[in-house]
Amino acid sequence: MKLRKAISGISIAATLALAGCVSAGPEFSKQIFTAEYGSVKDGGYTIPAIPIDRVKKQYHRQIVTYFSREKPGTVIVNTPQRHLYYVLPGNRAVRYGIGVGRAGFAWEGAAHIKWKQTWPKWHPPKEMIAREPRLKKYENGGQEPGLSNPLGARALYLFDNNGKDTLYRIHGSPEWRSIGTAASSGCIRMMNQDIIDLYSRVSPGRQSKVVVIQ
Repeated sequence: MKLRKAISGISIAATLALAGCVSAGPEFSKQIFTAEYGSVKDGGYTIPAIPIDRVKKQYHRQIVTYFSREKPGTVIVNTPQRHLYYVLPGNRAVRYGIGVGRAGFAWEGAAHIKWKQTWPKWHPPKEMIAREPRLKKYENGGQEPGLSNPLGARALYLFDNNGKDTLYRIHGSPEWRSIGTAASSGCIRMMNQDIIDLYSRVSPGRQSKVVVIQ
């Protein structure tokens, strides 16, 4: 009986490793929380504290058991789960909660972070301006950085292997309530405290692989 259970356990672990997914059950009960969501002074701005008890625990930043074929340092965006993983050595990952906008469902595959920016400007796309005329004032110069800027404190810009801009962004957001949801617009949004953490871990270049799963 013990042998049969051991074999079953090995089979399940192997299946998870091939699928590149998080292990079920014990992973959540053994979670290691790493998050601090208090007020942060950054770049001349004071990011407000997040009432993290009002965000589902599954979307708090934490270290989880994670089996993947991808190398440590890879970013994996699981759109249906509303999770982003930063792969660590030893079958672990930092898991973040994300919000997904319409643009976040428009692309999948592998890319790399060509460049990243602190407190970026926001340039709303023409389609969005057509839907929301109030944004026309940002059509030329964009919206200046700040606490109300939709890109938040940081932005990561994804390009495909041919060097073409995917127009896919991973960015911060002042709208912490949107984490875990399908938001009305944007790509992949994270709480500002989380995007600052992820930003510190990644370095632009072809080695900074990003895999987006739809």
